[in-house]
Amino acid sequence: MIIAMLITSFYSLIDGVWVAGLGHNALAAIGFISPIFLMVMGFSQGLGGVGATSVISRFIAEGNKTKADNAALHIILLTVIFAIISMVSMGLFLHPILEILGAGVTTEAMNLALSYGNVLFAGSIFLVFTATAYGILLGEGNVKKTTYAMSFGAILNIILDPIFIYVFNWGGMAGVGFATVVSLGIVSVIILYWFRRDTYINFSLKNFDFNKNILKKILAVGMPAGAESIIVALLEGFLIMILVTVSGTDAVAVYSLGWVVIMIAIVPVLSVTDSVVPVVGASFGAERYEDLEIIQNYSIKIGTLIAVMTALITFILAPYIAGLFTYSPETTALHNLITDFLRVMTLFCIFIPAGYVSLSIFQGLGKGLYSFILNLVSQLIFIVIFAYILAIPLGMGQYGVWWGIIFGNIIGSIIGFTWSKLYIRKIIAFNSENEVF
Repeated sequence: MIIAMLITSFYSLIDGVWVAGLGHNALAAIGFISPIFLMVMGFSQGLGGVGATSVISRFIAEGNKTKADNAALHIILLTVIFAIISMVSMGLFLHPILEILGAGVTTEAMNLALSYGNVLFAGSIFLVFTATAYGILLGEGNVKKTTYAMSFGAILNIILDPIFIYVFNWGGMAGVGFATVVSLGIVSVIILYWFRRDTYINFSLKNFDFNKNILKKILAVGMPAGAESIIVALLEGFLIMILVTVSGTDAVAVYSLGWVVIMIAIVPVLSVTDSVVPVVGASFGAERYEDLEIIQNYSIKIGTLIAVMTALITFILAPYIAGLFTYSPETTALHNLITDFLRVMTLFCIFIPAGYVSLSIFQGLGKGLYSFILNLVSQLIFIVIFAYILAIPLGMGQYGVWWGIIFGNIIGSIIGFTWSKLYIRKIIAFNSENEVF
């Protein structure tokens, strides 16, 4: 998972490098599309990915392959419905959403964002299906195929980006969208072939038997996890609006590019926390409740160790990384700001493990609502409040937004760690008492 997510994240980095050649407004366009993209992809990863991983891993742990196969088909059905909704809604409302986010502050930024977004969301079926398919593969413990698919899609995207942008000259930002859609479309075909022939989960329609209980189990985890992605998207949307207000579109470009690098820095940590979901689900399904505390302690320890190492590397290399995005005359002025952003945000990386492991534990236990509440409190409430106060009333500008992200995340992580620790102890104590009785 670490290898696959690193390759995928490096695609985003290289994507930004290619787009930097189109100017600072093109970089800002990615920033304006980002929260919308996060909403679509995040909801599909929550509904199909987390929901699939949690439910399928529990059915497999119970030894019920029939239910596992049937659950996968239910998840695919939900995926198709959501993809259709995404395509229609983005086709109708993309422009007004971009206006709300502040893209209309310059005509060029708006046109570039529309050019990119229209192509990207027209291929929603591929965006949504791959996110769901990865969840199904992880649910059956098939990490190798998940890694192959994610890696191949990212590498193919890296190859297609410059071809579509500069060789075919497909409208600049439209070329970026085409590269993403085409690469994920090819990956989707490969995964469908695997599901028909070479996976534990079987995708035969003859196994489909509509079951309300299975649907409820999927939605019980998937809907709150999907709603969490809406929280993240809203958070990014609010931050972008604050950034546009205090520093214009250049601040959006700095944030969107810097965030890509930070996401690479925390990929190993996120891989650990993502792996917690199926392990917790399997342990809970097999009634090995004492393992839950071991999983939490170990994953937080190893996650924090990795986070400190990657934060240190990012801090040292920040000026050189910033140079990757500022090679053109239009983007040179952003170099120092991107460097500062990366160095400030290394503190964010260190406190990620405790908070994200807590979310994954609740998701693995089927308590998606608890995970949603944690995300709501830490992301949408604390971070937005701190970012607004520091950026506008206290006059710190875009630096205030950066520090607001850090302070909000620290408080949210402390709350999440404490809550999940107490909940696990409650489960262990309850089952110990029943065994004694």
